Amino acid sequence: MKQNFSTITEDKIKKGLYQRFIESTKNNENNYIGIEIEIPILNLEKKPVDFQVVHKITEEFKKQYTNFKPQTIDHNNHICSLINKKNNDIISYDCSYNNLEFSFGRETNLFNIYERFCDYYSFFKELFEKHNHTLTGLGINPYRIYNKHIPIPNERYQMLYHHLCSYSRYSKLPKYFHDHPEYGMFSSASQIQLDVNYDNLIKTINIFSKLEPIKAILFSNSVLLGENEDLLCCRDMFWQDSTHGINPHNIGMYETQLKDIDDLMAYIESLNIYCTMRNGLYVNFPTINIMDYFRKDSVEGEYCDKGVYDKITITPKISDIEYLRSFKFLDLTYRGTIEYRSSCTQPIKDVLCVGAFQLGLKNKLYELEEIFENDEVIYHRGYNASELRKLFVKRQLPNFVDEDKLYTLIKQILDLSKEGLIERGYGEEVFLESLYERVKNRTNPAKDMLKKLGQDKSIEDIIDDYGRLK
Repeated sequence: MKQNFSTITEDKIKKGLYQRFIESTKNNENNYIGIEIEIPILNLEKKPVDFQVVHKITEEFKKQYTNFKPQTIDHNNHICSLINKKNNDIISYDCSYNNLEFSFGRETNLFNIYERFCDYYSFFKELFEKHNHTLTGLGINPYRIYNKHIPIPNERYQMLYHHLCSYSRYSKLPKYFHDHPEYGMFSSASQIQLDVNYDNLIKTINIFSKLEPIKAILFSNSVLLGENEDLLCCRDMFWQDSTHGINPHNIGMYETQLKDIDDLMAYIESLNIYCTMRNGLYVNFPTINIMDYFRKDSVEGEYCDKGVYDKITITPKISDIEYLRSFKFLDLTYRGTIEYRSSCTQPIKDVLCVGAFQLGLKNKLYELEEIFENDEVIYHRGYNASELRKLFVKRQLPNFVDEDKLYTLIKQILDLSKEGLIERGYGEEVFLESLYERVKNRTNPAKDMLKKLGQDKSIEDIIDDYGRLK
């Protein structure tokens, strides 16, 4: 039997995980908002996005917005991200230079974020259009077939792409993998982070997990045109059927009702890790349970040094916990927040509807719990939240769902969110107006797009419409 020389005890691992994910929620009375919005870039000539145009516009932004300083530079000396140290806003490119991301430093109300978003977006939109490129509010880049799917040339994104492309190595697993490891380069999301307190942590995860099927109905906006147009939100499938989903606990829903913090810790201990850093370089290795990782004396991996891969053997360190990351719909972060990450980018004129909906429900846990406990429209019909989500991202509702009653339920939840926003006193309920229209018309951005295409509207018309700020 092989002798294990690891000096990292199980207690030390558990303590490290607790400090990373749970400790920051204690005495956390903050009520901040963090918003991240990814937006696809399109070349209107139906050619690949011109990365030189992207770099030129990024430089122009840096000159115009002098508070923003380069945060990350790629191997070719191009700016990947800029940060404003005064408010911690970040302008970056996600996975590739085909996807622009606006990340806003923590704020107290949505209007502060919206004002800055409009400013940044208008600047980029105007400059891109001068080069016959544009931005639009679609969760799947409709011109993805024309683009070069090349990761940003830095350690982080080259490592990530390398990991996603490694699915053929797992051929012995009884698992289906899609053939789009580059999906991060053409899919875009709308995400919000909200502070969470230790006392409400378990209830927040349990109750908001049950909300995910409703969010699928309201926010689906990711149709893979020409491939699988039955799915209105391909995001779930992309993560589930990639190497991120080898351990299903790392993606999607919590498939269990958590009872207490011990239950949550057990769930965290069940996650997989697939990378860390050594000497400033990312090291990628076959995905492995975090507890099993620390039981190993050494781990065989690969690192990428400016585009060149080489093998490396590393010894696990307790600090590697920093690189344990899941891609769940509700992601507990090290900041004492939950990141809600299941929603697609929305049409730009409705850009904050996802954040507003989630924010309004934050302090309505008990009311929302009561709605779900008494519901017989979608729950108590033989399906759990995860199964319902998978049904509700499709074009057609399942036969057991009464559409009239479903939208009555959604309206009830939407009213609860509005009530929560009104109680905040900032007037943020205005950001829910588009959702009331969706409930009234029983639609969402994906359905609207497919309907328009069926009425002989061109994809260019939709790109223009979904990209308008007003």
